[in-house]
Amino acid sequence: MIGWLSRWWRGGSTPAVEPASLRDAARLAQLHGASFHRGWGEGEFETMLTEHNTLVHRLRQGRKVIGFAVSRLAADEAEILSIAIDTDERGRGLSRSLLLTHLGHLAGRGVRTIFLEVEENNQPARRLYEWAGFGVIGRRERYYKQPGGEHLNALLMRRDLS
Repeated sequence: MIGWLSRWWRGGSTPAVEPASLRDAARLAQLHGASFHRGWGEGEFETMLTEHNTLVHRLRQGRKVIGFAVSRLAADEAEILSIAIDTDERGRGLSRSLLLTHLGHLAGRGVRTIFLEVEENNQPARRLYEWAGFGVIGRRERYYKQPGGEHLNALLMRRDLS
């Protein structure tokens, strides 16, 4: 019985990408904090979840939220602000389905061009975005500041949906 309950709670079901709600804010902040040097707080997620120009999806497996994607929209453009997957769930291709579903919803809202910034050294994220059709269009020198004071470059990437 314990095995069945564990599979049901954690991973026995197919992952689902769905709109996030205010009650997800604490979990989204937890995931962000575990994935990035400067994590966003629960209040920041609450704000994003109530803004009309922000689209937030959660990736749920069973009853557990294991990832999210956040974008900000402006006219027919959007910027992906963040994507994160629970550290225990990485390497299973879940970010691909999350990203593609998120892009589909952006297209459904009339978005034609999507931008994002990614740390130049973040090879897993770069591979994901390149796989999804994003191309590098620029570079921001010393854009990300690390906790130890080091500065890393950011790549600006773009994908057209139309």
